[in-house]
Amino acid sequence: MPFQPDAHSLIRRAGGIQLQSGAASQEGLSAVRSAISTLFASLELQDAVMVTPVQTANSTCFQCHLSDAAAMSWTPGHDTLDILHRWKPLQEAETVAAEQKALDREIMVALLASPTAFHFSDLEALASSIRVRRFMVEAARKTALAFNTAAAERPETFWRYEPERGFVLQHGQSLICALISATQPEATGKHYDFSCYRATEYVILLGIAQEAQISNPPLFNALQQRNEVHAIRSGLFHEVFLVEYGSMDNPLPSHYYVPGDRLWFRNPDERSSDITGYEGSWVIYMGGGLFSNFWQQDKPYTLVKKCVEIFHWRDGVYVDGHGQLQMDEKRVDAFVAQTLNDPVALAHVLDRMTRMRDPQGVYAQGGCIDTTREHAKQVHASSCDLVLPPWP
Repeated sequence: MPFQPDAHSLIRRAGGIQLQSGAASQEGLSAVRSAISTLFASLELQDAVMVTPVQTANSTCFQCHLSDAAAMSWTPGHDTLDILHRWKPLQEAETVAAEQKALDREIMVALLASPTAFHFSDLEALASSIRVRRFMVEAARKTALAFNTAAAERPETFWRYEPERGFVLQHGQSLICALISATQPEATGKHYDFSCYRATEYVILLGIAQEAQISNPPLFNALQQRNEVHAIRSGLFHEVFLVEYGSMDNPLPSHYYVPGDRLWFRNPDERSSDITGYEGSWVIYMGGGLFSNFWQQDKPYTLVKKCVEIFHWRDGVYVDGHGQLQMDEKRVDAFVAQTLNDPVALAHVLDRMTRMRDPQGVYAQGGCIDTTREHAKQVHASSCDLVLPPWP
């Protein structure tokens, strides 16, 4: 039977996953449809996903999204924070392979629940992107650092510092091993100094490098060589490696996150945001309703805990003997504990902090929730859109 687009569904569902078929004949389309069904079945999602063929000018793509029943049960209102609690099978993971499958499945469900579409040229690109996200989550869960915005250090076996080039890879050292050694104390026994922004860059680059080694060796070699010459960081890192989705005009839902997303929680208090390192907080969403806490690895943040902590930064500000604003973390911790144990105070804080943030430079009635998220560009050789810039 030929596949017919469901026009009502297409109007109702603008998000989810869109896959290019790459096939022109009916037999080819059937083969692609079968491969898509096999992928979802491998994650035990065969009964939860609607797949609709959509004819474009030159080809047919397949639009994939959760069925109404699955969306209402697992991700109501695009809320992906409680997928694990709403779907018991995701909790059944007794081996490493089972844990990886559960994480892949959570990533897939979150992508399918997206209010904006994720586009992939083929199934290999989709599978690759899921692996990148899984690698990032696994790295974020193991990352433990020393918070320091004024200093930075890396294991000298793998890194050397050059003022104009940043921390560059020692010649002949593995980029993957170097990133792990800098961020995961189980590898070295030491916590190295990082800012939260730079820490997310290392976690993201590690996930990309691990996937490139599998599905795009030329890109992996280029990453290895580039990092031996010059670090890609800050604004250039965002431009080269990441895609930002959502906007101030079309914000993502406040409870929509995909494991492997990088995001920013903004500090809406003008005074405390003047302290370096407290303008906001960059984190990786690790799935299961948890966000990375690189400074206390064993205490990842929930959305509630992160909102309450940032709210109370205003209560930890003091002026040191040099007239400079500083942050008293112990005072912040005391206020956080007090608020978390006071339902009325907690409701007041969350009412304010779970609002969308104000525009940059504005401190009015906005909260700490950003309107956008960031994810890694596609790495697989068949669809790679990650291009390293030339360097003199």
